[in-house]
Amino acid sequence: MSFQDNLATMPAIDHLSGLDILDKEGKVVHHIPNAPGKQGSLKLYHALAQEFDGKLDAAAAERGLTWFAEHVADAEANPGKHPNIDLLFKVKAENISLTLKPLAA
Repeated sequence: MSFQDNLATMPAIDHLSGLDILDKEGKVVHHIPNAPGKQGSLKLYHALAQEFDGKLDAAAAERGLTWFAEHVADAEANPGKHPNIDLLFKVKAENISLTLKPLAA
């Protein structure tokens, strides 16, 4: 399925102002705002938070990469262009465990 097809199956994000990604010390290492151009990533990461009980680990990263679908090849070819996909690459490659914290609006 395409990225847009995957997004259509995910829970709504209207109630969120964004999502923080925290390291094991609770420090925010990445933030996705509920803003134009970021809402697809926010929706995907929110779905990961629900499916993986707020944990972003290698298994969750693999699922996220599957959901990003056609955008993954562009992210691989252009490091830095898709920071929300780059983070999933890093989590998977380095076997990092982070916490996903949706932020209520």
